[in-house]
Amino acid sequence: MADAAGARRADRTFDLEARLLYRDGLILILDKPAGIAVHAGPSGGANLEQHFDALRFGLPQPPALAHRLDRDTSGCLVLGRHRKALAKLGRLFSGGQVEKTYWAVVEGAPPAETGRIDIALRKVTRKSGWHMVPDPAGLATVTDYRVRGRAAGLTWLELHPRTGRTHQIRVHCAALGCPVRGDPLYGEAKGQPLHLHARAITLPLYASKPPISAVAPVPAHMRAALKACGFAGD
Repeated sequence: MADAAGARRADRTFDLEARLLYRDGLILILDKPAGIAVHAGPSGGANLEQHFDALRFGLPQPPALAHRLDRDTSGCLVLGRHRKALAKLGRLFSGGQVEKTYWAVVEGAPPAETGRIDIALRKVTRKSGWHMVPDPAGLATVTDYRVRGRAAGLTWLELHPRTGRTHQIRVHCAALGCPVRGDPLYGEAKGQPLHLHARAITLPLYASKPPISAVAPVPAHMRAALKACGFAGD
C-alpha cells in the first residue's frame, strides 16, 4: 500500500500539465515542484526536462527552459515553446525586464524591515562540489527585500532579485545573518527542506498587451512556517 501511495504521489508531481500556471503560443509557466532538478546536468539523474514532451500541445518539439531554478526551489518556471520564443525570452531575462518575486522563510531576521543587498558573488569549485561566496571582485549581484511577517526565530521575506546569479538569494540571505530555513549549503538544514519559493513572475512579452503574470501556490512544506509568520492564505 505504501509503495502504491508513493507511486501516486510521484505521478502527481510529474503531471506537468496539471501544474501549468499560464499557456499561450509562445510560452508556458509551470509551478515547479521542490526536490527535482530542472535539467540533468553533468551527473545525470531525474529532472523536469525528461517530462517536457507532455507539454508540446501539438507543436513538433517540446518546450525548453528559458531560465533555471535550483533543485530544491519551488515555483514559477518559464518555458519557451520554440526557438523564436526562447530568443525573445532570453533578451527579456538578460535585459533585466522580468520581475521575479520570491518568498523565503529565514532563520533569524535581517537588520531592517526593507533593504537592498548589494554583494558581488564568485563561484568556488572544490572536489567536494561548488558553492558561491561573497567577493568584491566577483559578479555584481543585487537583491531587494522586505519583511512580510515574523514568528519565533523566523522571518517571512519577500525578495526581488535584480540580477540572476546562481544561488543569489540563498547567499545574500546568509550574508545578512538570516539564512534560508533548510539550506544545507549556506545555513543549517536541521532536517527541514529549503524554504524558498518563486512566488510570482511578470514578463512584458508582447508590446501591445499588458505584461504576463503568474503566481505559484505556496508549497506544502512551507505552509506551516509561513502561517506562523502571519500568512493567511491557503
